[in-house]
Parts: sequence; C-alpha cells; structure tokens
Amino acid sequence: MHLAYPAVLAALLFCTGLYGVLARRNAILVLMSVELMLNAVNLNLVAFDVWLRDTLHSGQALTLFTIAIAAAEIGIGLAIVLAVYRNRGSSAIDRLRDTAETAAGTGTADAGADGHPATAGNVTAGDTTAGHTKNAEATA
Repeated sequence: MHLAYPAVLAALLFCTGLYGVLARRNAILVLMSVELMLNAVNLNLVAFDVWLRDTLHSGQALTLFTIAIAAAEIGIGLAIVLAVYRNRGSSAIDRLRDTAETAAGTGTADAGADGHPATAGNVTAGDTTAGHTKNAEATA
C-alpha cells in the first residue's frame, strides 16, 4: 500500500474537522470536529510508522497516548458543555462570550439596545433608572 492513500485520507479528515471547528456554532459539534482532527493525526502517525518500518513502533505508541488524551478531553469538554447548557439553556458558542454577570445576577437588567451591558455611550436616563429599579427588586 502506498503512503499517499492514508495521507490523503488524513488530510481530508483534518480539513473536514477544521471546517467544523471554524463554521459550527454548537459546542458539541465543535468537540466532534476536534476529534476528527485528532483522528487524522492518529492516522498519519500509524501510516508513517508502518511506512518507516520502525522496530519500536513509536508512532503507534504515540497514537495510544493521543487516544487517551482525546478521551480525557472529550470527557471534560462534555462536562463543561452540560454545565453551560444547564445554566444558560443553550450550548451555542457565540453566546458563551457574555459570561459576565451583573451585580444582582440578572443578565439583561442593564443591557442596552444591542444586548451588551450598558456603558456611558448607549445609556439614556430612563434606562439607568429602570435598570436600578430592576436590580433593587431582584435583590429585595
């Protein structure tokens, strides 16, 4: 068997995983794409180990370590995704940027029209009064 076949397959797997990491919004699909990328690396390690006829089989041993690290990574990653889903009700990655909470614990009390926390540039007098009223009611 030629080395080109597994190398091309690994390149296709890696490119598919890279596209999934860059284009997906769901955290679970991003984790699956990272696993695809790791499997492409594993395929390359085994293919080059067989092609070089290494007597120590170091490529295959490194593949076993990579599989163990990938299993630990997916376990921790899924635990984090489940915790975020329980707290927020969504596993969308673009919503994970807004992890800061306000003083009262309400995420949208002082938010401006664009959904970001209120700053001096986008706050009117009515917004600040309503925001403080909501914070006072939430803490009472």
